[in-house]
Amino acid sequence: MNIGKKEFNWGSRTYIMGILNRTPDSFSDGGQYIELEKAAEHAFAMAAEGADIIDVGGESTRPGFAPVSAGMEIERVVPLIEKLSRTCDIPISVDTYRAETAEAAIQAGAAMINDIWGLMADPQMADVAARYQTPVCIMHNKQVPEYDNLIEDVKKELHKSVELALKSGIKAENIILDPGIGFGKTYEHNILLMRNLEQLKALGFPVLLGISRKSMIGLTLDLPISQRLEGTIAANVLGIVKGADIIRVHDVEANWRAAEMTDKIIR
Repeated sequence: MNIGKKEFNWGSRTYIMGILNRTPDSFSDGGQYIELEKAAEHAFAMAAEGADIIDVGGESTRPGFAPVSAGMEIERVVPLIEKLSRTCDIPISVDTYRAETAEAAIQAGAAMINDIWGLMADPQMADVAARYQTPVCIMHNKQVPEYDNLIEDVKKELHKSVELALKSGIKAENIILDPGIGFGKTYEHNILLMRNLEQLKALGFPVLLGISRKSMIGLTLDLPISQRLEGTIAANVLGIVKGADIIRVHDVEANWRAAEMTDKIIR
């Protein structure tokens, strides 16, 4: 897959996606990077630490988050994406489920869409990704965490999103899947999904794992957000062993080192 000017060879190594939230209320780093220059500096720092993609978001997706308008989301992400696309060599992803934001971000230089609702929240999202031939990460999500069979249900629902993508004209080689750890799932669901992560690989697409600092780690270790690095690394290493191709993280350098060591052993 080509994301922007960079080629990604799935299976050769683990790729690192650095998280950059230009929001006042994200669960882990809300408000830290709301200023444009601070956000850009953080992106450059993550790139220096080994990030392969920078994922820019303008709306918090923590549990109970307050939605913002598309206009506000665009106001937050577009100036940052414009700046980074001019000055940073690595591809920029936009974290949004709104087609309007995605299109504005792509026009500003974003090379990938990361959609937490798997193209299902906005009927125009798949069309935007297809029109610009932009790689898209399709995440599993659900309003109510109720399942007949968690693993099979997640696979079926991701398959529906993939079918929508393909019918809309998105190329199969431009699709990445995300199991959606922490989204529409209980603590027990998240543990079970991690335990069976390799089953998602059977769908035939690269897998992105986003577990950095999440509540599953906090509940397991009884630790606040600021002390979840070791738990994040442990979960990411397990995810890599079970087939994750990209890990989405706040702490790039530490996770990059863990991924490099894991890759040396398993790849």
